[in-house]
Amino acid sequence: MNILITGSKGQLGSEMRVLSSAHPQHHYFFTDVDELDITDRSAVSAYVQSNAIDLIVNCAAYTNVDKAEEDEATAQKINAEALSVLGNQGVRVVHISTDYVFSGDEHRPCRETDSVGPRTAYGRTKYEGEKILLAACPEAVILRTAWLYSSYGNNFVKTMIRLGKEKKELGVVYDQIGTPTYAADLARAIFVVIESPIWHPGIYHFTNEGVCSWYDFTLAIHALHGGIECQVRPILSEEYPYKTPRPHYSVLDKSKFKKTFGVAIPHWMDGLKRCMRVLNNE
Repeated sequence: MNILITGSKGQLGSEMRVLSSAHPQHHYFFTDVDELDITDRSAVSAYVQSNAIDLIVNCAAYTNVDKAEEDEATAQKINAEALSVLGNQGVRVVHISTDYVFSGDEHRPCRETDSVGPRTAYGRTKYEGEKILLAACPEAVILRTAWLYSSYGNNFVKTMIRLGKEKKELGVVYDQIGTPTYAADLARAIFVVIESPIWHPGIYHFTNEGVCSWYDFTLAIHALHGGIECQVRPILSEEYPYKTPRPHYSVLDKSKFKKTFGVAIPHWMDGLKRCMRVLNNE
C-alpha cells in the first residue's frame, strides 16, 4: 500500500517512521505541517491523488491541553475540521484520539461504548473529530490512547528526567491514575490494524497494560535513568497549579482491541524500560 502518515515529526509519527523499516512491503509518505497542511482540503486532495495514497494514518493533533483553552478555534481546526478533509479522500483512515473524551470521573476502565463527557477544549475538539471522521469515513479506525511518551519530542518522561537533575525536591500528583503508553507500542498497534487480514473499522482503546499515578511513574523514570538524587514528593492535584482540569482516572479498557486483533499488550513498565534504554544510550 501507499501509506500517508501525517504529523510525522511528533512522538508517534517518529516511531512510525522507525517501525516502517520493519514493514518494507508498503510505500510511505511522511508529512508534517511544513509539507502538508491537513486543514487544506485542496492540498490534501492533490497530495492523495498524485501519490495514489491507499491509507492515511493521522498522527497530527493539537495536543497542548492548556493552550487549547485559550485558542479553541485552532484546536478545533486541527483536531476536528481536518478530519472532514482526511475522511473525504475516498481512502481508509487510522486516526489517534484520546482519553480526554471522557470526564475522568469513573473508577473503572472506560470502554468504547461508555458515554463521553469531555471537560476541556482539547477533549471536546478531539471528540468532535471522532464524530466528523466516522460520518465522513465509516471505514475509519480510531485508536484512543493516553499518557503517551517517546524518546522523541517533548513529553513527561523527558521533563521528569530534566527536573530530577535540576531540582533537589519535586512534587508530583498521586491522585491522577492512568496508564503510561510508549509511542513505539502504539505504532506497533497501528501496524497490527493495517496488516490485519480483515479490516475492522470502529473505535478502539489502546494503551500499555497496568495502571499507576504520575507520582509512581516519576519514581520509575528516575530509578531506570539512574543517578538522579531528587526527592520526589507525592502531592494532590489541588496542590499543583493546573490551568486546565486533568482526568482523575483515565484508564482505558483494551479488551476490544485485544479480542479483535488477537494481540498481547506490554505492561507500561516494560515499555518504559525499552524507552529508557534508548534515552540512556543517547
